Parts: sequence; C-alpha cells; structure tokens
Amino acid sequence: MTVDLVRVDDAFHFAATGVSNVTVDIDGSTDIGGHNAGARPMEMLLMGLAGCSAIDVIVILNKQKQVIDDFKIQVRGQREAGATPAPFNSIHIEYRLKGSLDEAKVRRAIDLSMDKYCSATAQLRPTADISWSLVLEN
Repeated sequence: MTVDLVRVDDAFHFAATGVSNVTVDIDGSTDIGGHNAGARPMEMLLMGLAGCSAIDVIVILNKQKQVIDDFKIQVRGQREAGATPAPFNSIHIEYRLKGSLDEAKVRRAIDLSMDKYCSATAQLRPTADISWSLVLEN
C-alpha cells in the first residue's frame, strides 16, 4: 500500500492520496499554525479504526441476512497525558445500529471484528485498551 502526501499551503495543510485515488485533507491545529482545513493525524487513526470495524460488522451482518437501517459509530480515544509521543492508551467504540437485527448476531459480528478481522484494531491494541458498547434500536 502506498500513500502520497503533498503540502498544500505554507503551514500544515496537506493532501493525502492512497490507492483508492481519493484525496483526504490533513491539517494541524490552530495552536501550531494550522487552519482547520483537514483532519488531524491522530483523529484519522480513530477514523480508520471506526471505518475498518464498520466494514467488518456490515459484511458479517449482511451475510446473516440482518437488515441494517442505520449504522453509526462514535470512537473516543484517550492519549497519554504529557507524553511525547502521546499514543492512545484507551479507546472506546460505541456502535449504534437500527434495523431488524438479532442482538446476539450484532454482538458476535462486533466481537469478530475486534478479535479477528479488523487490522486497525490489531495495530492499535498493543498500546491501547480497546473496549466497545452497543446501542441497538429496533
């Protein structure tokens, strides 16, 4: 996998493009001179985790003929205070699904994503305690 990063301005705004040929804006905080023109790099790690797990869960539930009307994830990460670098030491993922869904199947799909399929989880797990919860609306 290859990602190309190009500086967009004279501060911290970058455009990144991967094999999908989709451009993603990345920027630094205004505290260091950024312009809020893109996501922060550490935010993107949590976004990647959410996207990776979401794909797994949806693929598994689709195979089980579960009907998903709405799917949302919120990821909250805590970083090591005062550390440099400051990796995530705790991450909580809240899955919110709505539809004609069997709760046991949804929980099993999430477990499979977290423990077997999600590469982002595998990447972050060595430094972060990763937990999850489910809100199911039928």
